[in-house]
Amino acid sequence: MIVMTPDIVIIGSGMGGATLAAGLAGSGARVLILEKGRQLADRPENRDARAIFQRGYFRPKEQWYDAEANDAPFNPGNYYYVGGNSKFYGAVLIRYRAEDFEAMEHDGGVSPAWPISYAEMEPYYSRAEQLYRVRGELGDDDTEPYHSQPYAFGAIPDEPALAAVRRRLAAAGLHPASLPLGVDIDQWLKKARTPWDAFPDARTGKMDAETCGLATALADPNITIETGAEVTRLVAGPDGRITTVVYVQDGETKTLSPKIVVLSTGAVKSAAMLLASKSEAFPNGLANGSDVVGRYFMSHNMTAMIAVDPRFTNDAIHQKTFGFNDFYLSDGRGGKPLGNMQLLGRVSGAILKANVRFAPEWTLSLLSRHSVDFLAMNEDLPDRDSRIRVDGERVIMQWKRSNMEAHWKLVRVMKERFHAAGFPLVLTHHFDGRTPSHQCGTVRFGTDPATSALDIHCRAHDHRNLFVVDAGFLPTSAAVNPALTIAAQALRTADHMIATGFDA
Repeated sequence: MIVMTPDIVIIGSGMGGATLAAGLAGSGARVLILEKGRQLADRPENRDARAIFQRGYFRPKEQWYDAEANDAPFNPGNYYYVGGNSKFYGAVLIRYRAEDFEAMEHDGGVSPAWPISYAEMEPYYSRAEQLYRVRGELGDDDTEPYHSQPYAFGAIPDEPALAAVRRRLAAAGLHPASLPLGVDIDQWLKKARTPWDAFPDARTGKMDAETCGLATALADPNITIETGAEVTRLVAGPDGRITTVVYVQDGETKTLSPKIVVLSTGAVKSAAMLLASKSEAFPNGLANGSDVVGRYFMSHNMTAMIAVDPRFTNDAIHQKTFGFNDFYLSDGRGGKPLGNMQLLGRVSGAILKANVRFAPEWTLSLLSRHSVDFLAMNEDLPDRDSRIRVDGERVIMQWKRSNMEAHWKLVRVMKERFHAAGFPLVLTHHFDGRTPSHQCGTVRFGTDPATSALDIHCRAHDHRNLFVVDAGFLPTSAAVNPALTIAAQALRTADHMIATGFDA
C-alpha cells in the first residue's frame, strides 16, 4: 500500500485545529490531524460530579511547575482527548465585543488594539456560529456587536428558578441577557439530567470541537485523524522551513514531512513545543526571532460568586443560560471597565465538596438548594514577563496576574447588586494561579515581526510553512470566553490558505 504524505499536518484537534480542518474541507488538500489523546468514551463518570470534581477522574497525569511559588508542581486543568479542552468547556460561544479589538484603558493598564478589526472578523464569527449551531438571542445585550447573520437557533430558555433570578436582577437595575450556547439541550438532558459546564461530553449534545468542527472535516475523505499520536518535536531546515514532524505512536517514533505544519495544541503546549524545538539554527526555539514565544501569557481573573437566599429554592439542573455585561465597558459610573458576569453551571453539594473538604456534603447540598452560582471574570492584560518556559521536559508557568484592582471592584459591585436583588449572603471563591482558565497569548499575532510571532493569518514570521492556530495567537484576553474567537480565526486562516493556493 502506498502511503501518501499529507499536504498539511494539523497537530491537535481542539477548537483551533478541528475548526481549521473544517474550513479546509472540500479544498482538495490532503490533511492529517495528529491528536495525542484518544476519543472520549461514553461512560458513567462523564456525568458523575464526584468522579469529575472530587476524584479528578479525567485530569491528565502530568505536572507543570509554578515559578511564582518556587517551581511548585501542580496538576494542570488541561485535557487530552479528541476535541481537546472543548470536551469539558461550558459551551459559551460569545463574540469579543467590537471594542475589544481597539485599545482600551483599564485600571491595570492598556489593553492594546488588535492588528485586525472587528469588521474583518465578523463574517468568520457568523460562520463559526453556524458551524457550532449556537443557540442565542440578539437584542438583549447592549454591548453585543453587529451580527450579519442571526443565530442558528433560539436561546436555551431559563429554567423556572433561573427565570425568577433573572427578574430579580433586572429589578435591581441589571440587564441579564441570554448566553450564546453550543448545546442541544434536549439531547443533553436525554442522556442524563446534569449540567454541561465542566462535564465531559461523549457526543451527547454539546457542540464542541469534535462534534462540530472535526465531524465536518472528516466528512471529506481527504482529511483524516490519527489518535494516540504525541508530537515531540518540529525540525526546521537552514532556510526556516519546517522539514519534519516527529511524533510517537504506540511506542514507535514516526516522522512526517508535509508541505504545511499547523500547531494547535493550546496556548501553553504550543509555546512549549516551539521553545523545545530549538536547534543550532534557531537557538531560541521556533517562530521566536522576536523573543515573544511563551511571553504575554494571559488567563482570565475569575471568582465564583454564590448568592444565597434561604427563601429561594433552586431546583435548576444545568443553570448556565444568562449573563450580563453592565460593567464590561465601564464601571457603570463612567469609569474604566470591570468585566463580565455569567451563570456557572449548577454547583451541587458534590461539586462544592471538592473545595470545602471540612463540611459534610449534605450541608453543602442544602446550601446549594438555596443559592445561585455566578462567575465574575475580567481581562488579564498582556505582560511580556508573564510567560511559559521549558526546562527539559518541564513546563514552567510564570504567570504575573494583572488588572486585579478592577476584578475586586467587580466582585464588590456584584455583592452590592446581589444584596439589592434579595440575596443576603454572597460567598466567593477566587480561582488561583494553579487553575488557569482561558489560557492565551503565548504566540501572539501582529504585523511587526519584531513584536509578534505570527502574521495576521497565524503564519509564523520566521517559518513560511508553519502556522499556529489556537488561543496562543490572541494578543489580548478580553473578558469573555475565547472559544468562538479561536474558531473564527481558524476559519479565517483556512480561507487564507485556500486563497493563496497553500503557498508555503
